[in-house]
Amino acid sequence: MKPVACLLSLLFLSSPLLAADYTMGKGSTLGFTGTFQGEAFKGRFGDFQAKISYDPADLSSASFDVTVHLASANTGDTDRDESLPGSDFFNITKFPTAHFVTTRFRQEGGKVIAEGTLDLKGVSKPVNLEVTFAPREGGATLDVSARLNRLDFGIGSGDFADTSTIGAEVTVNAHLELESKT
Repeated sequence: MKPVACLLSLLFLSSPLLAADYTMGKGSTLGFTGTFQGEAFKGRFGDFQAKISYDPADLSSASFDVTVHLASANTGDTDRDESLPGSDFFNITKFPTAHFVTTRFRQEGGKVIAEGTLDLKGVSKPVNLEVTFAPREGGATLDVSARLNRLDFGIGSGDFADTSTIGAEVTVNAHLELESKT
């Protein structure tokens, strides 16, 4: 019995660890916060998909691939919501989606940082997400946040490029309820 247990242990230890694959469940949200005339406002995207592969014990095999349908942006302000799809902001006629994909993960102190590339309005730039992952039975919760400069992506052109009216910094937050793929 002892040799069999040793052989099984060797097989288990020599097989590569693979990240767990997840699907997005109900209750997942993708939001953003900005400022307009010095006042904070919040918004959310109602339509997005995320392919998540993550194992906190093996970050080298982790990956995020997120597509956001920009027409689904909603801030609760009619004027702002009617302006966001237009050419001065998201220009959804030409660029209907934003896409984020990770390039690597790294541990920074007690935090996990997901490095990746965001393609938004035809501009690709590196973006880092701070990651919080909490496993639970049958899945996990995943929270990420990032700070972006909207002007880096051409969001808010013309009169809307004035950062005294619309702040340049936008914080993006996501809370994903993940279900393990079977």
